[in-house]
Amino acid sequence: GFSRFEWRRQEIAPGLTGWAQINGGIDITWTDRIMLDVWYIDHRSIWLDMYILWHTISVVLWGDRPNQKRLVQAATHALRQQTAD
Repeated sequence: GFSRFEWRRQEIAPGLTGWAQINGGIDITWTDRIMLDVWYIDHRSIWLDMYILWHTISVVLWGDRPNQKRLVQAATHALRQQTAD
């Protein structure tokens, strides 16, 4: 089963793109995707959504690779969330 942290990913409906898709997509692990999605849930804003849409265009045109800085940021956030539970 999923942990409480992993279930948090269900707090928003899936969309066409997302934080995990523009920060590594298929080149990152399932765990990394969950951490990035939960980070997004806790930091979502219209500006972040606009950034995701804009960056999605560049990913489609030029591809993407895992963003190590954002993966570390999401992992740190996940650790804080899980220890707070």
